[in-house]
Amino acid sequence: MKKISIMLLAMAFGCSNQQAEAPDEAGVEAAVEQFRLALLEPTQDALEQLTDPQLTYGHSSGLIEDRETCIASMVTGKFKFLTLTFSEQTVTVTGNTAIVRHRMFGNTHDEGKEPGIASLHVLQVWHYAEDGWQLLARQAVKIPPVNP
Repeated sequence: MKKISIMLLAMAFGCSNQQAEAPDEAGVEAAVEQFRLALLEPTQDALEQLTDPQLTYGHSSGLIEDRETCIASMVTGKFKFLTLTFSEQTVTVTGNTAIVRHRMFGNTHDEGKEPGIASLHVLQVWHYAEDGWQLLARQAVKIPPVNP
């Protein structure tokens, strides 16, 4: 009886542990939301936790930054979001990789510039690592104005 109890406990722990660690769409959505919030109030720690060391971050201007440069740009205010909303988001999870697409709208006030508006289509690639979902790649393009 004791052996059965131990086996059941081990199985229950193993199942709950696997469920907590399994990559899923809800986990990706939570990570994307944490990233959105971190862009609004950027800190080195938060952005490092949410991004992979091999991050490639593509801006709509064509500028591409690595992780170190991207985090510095956000933390110092070189790129600053005052408001930021994501809409029309889709998430596709394949194994330990997730592809996220959304529309991004935000009010900006980048260093040395007048306040502006960002209206973008964004593609993000996330991967599931030891510490959870991390952003591996991001590319944004400007949404062209609608012609009447």
